[in-house]
Amino acid sequence: MESGYFHHALEIIEDICIGCSHCMTVCPTEAIRVKQGKAKLFEDRCVDCGQCYHHCPVNAIRVAHDDFNDIFNFKYRVVVVPTVFIGQFPEEFSTNLIYNTLHELGFTHVIECGPGVELLMEAYSSPVQKARPLISSFCPAIVRLIQVKFPSLVDNVTLLKAPLDIAALLIKKKLTDSGIPEKETGIFYITPCAAQIAAIKNPQDSTSSLFNGVINMDLIYNKVYSQLHKNGKKFSQQPERLHLSKEEIEWTLTNGEAVHAKGRSLAIDEIHNVIDFLEKLENETISDVDFLELRACDQSCAGGILGTANRFLTVERLRNRGANVKSNGNGHSNDEIIQYAGFIKKHLATEPIKPQSMLKLDEDMLKAMNKMKQASEIMRSLPGVDCGICGTPGCSALAEDIVRGNGRIEQCIFIQRRKEQTGTQSLRDSFYIMEQIWGRDKLE
Repeated sequence: MESGYFHHALEIIEDICIGCSHCMTVCPTEAIRVKQGKAKLFEDRCVDCGQCYHHCPVNAIRVAHDDFNDIFNFKYRVVVVPTVFIGQFPEEFSTNLIYNTLHELGFTHVIECGPGVELLMEAYSSPVQKARPLISSFCPAIVRLIQVKFPSLVDNVTLLKAPLDIAALLIKKKLTDSGIPEKETGIFYITPCAAQIAAIKNPQDSTSSLFNGVINMDLIYNKVYSQLHKNGKKFSQQPERLHLSKEEIEWTLTNGEAVHAKGRSLAIDEIHNVIDFLEKLENETISDVDFLELRACDQSCAGGILGTANRFLTVERLRNRGANVKSNGNGHSNDEIIQYAGFIKKHLATEPIKPQSMLKLDEDMLKAMNKMKQASEIMRSLPGVDCGICGTPGCSALAEDIVRGNGRIEQCIFIQRRKEQTGTQSLRDSFYIMEQIWGRDKLE
């Protein structure tokens, strides 16, 4: 991989990659090229949305996570579970049964993401930030998308912790207050997507992560599901757990946040829909919106790339679960949130997010403007058909690569033919250029 700004969870396995270019075509930030017959990632453009992982036909892209056995490095082993994990299972398996099975796997404490959401709802109803529309910081892929592709909107991103961080903060405080030394506690997150791994390993602000590790949801699902079939559907004891409210359960679904925001609020999911909307917002063709809930995956976290169940069935289970919750009348999921509300509020804010524009062609403004002018001139000589044969997503991407020193205009097959006709480039040279892009195997 080429040098970049962020930690990335997505990794291309070159031995498996066949250079089909499917990943390059679907990448919403044009972060992938094909060189020597293999996909290559431009790290400064990647937002870990997982589109490449989802569309790879040969499973050459993996989501790197921590070893499950790392949990046993700690005496007290906490797992923070997204509600969509419970939604992966058929409703015949109760939440209590799933909690008990996680304990059987080795976790001493289980906590779902959700406690403290009512504090976020309070923050949304009385926002401190003046920028409009406010954009939720819930989805880390969207936060990174704004950093690299829409840097003018970074001040619109809410500076509030996500529910998984609040859950980790709460359980860490509870265990410390009970006399357990912090070094004996390991907190692990079960993630439905690659972007959460990247966010945990490399938080958007400069604070250290609350987690000691992160494990892919499909791996834990398979372990739990296997154990459930071995044990049957009865649980031996009532697990200790925080019972979530309807709002906490549904927060992770599309429209889970927007319904609680003040003013005109919209919920948009799937990263290409989000990009289309943000382009309109940046171009000021959309106005009078107060809050935006933006999620990278279709159906939000229910559609995470590490999910095993059908995303619509996951949504159905969580909606049903939320509908069956009985209110305790105090507006909070349980008394522990009331007890720790002051502590959570004190740590709810995050640091401002900094732009990391992928559009910047050079750190020197004058050089950047000259390169922009060069790229425009190059574009005029390219056919504008975005065929991808040059190993880039399209003509504009090739033009940018050229001015950055990462490409040459002869990669364009139309330019090659023109040069061959005028005698300024030989067939042998053209063959060599295509070999550098697609590899010798595809040309023989």
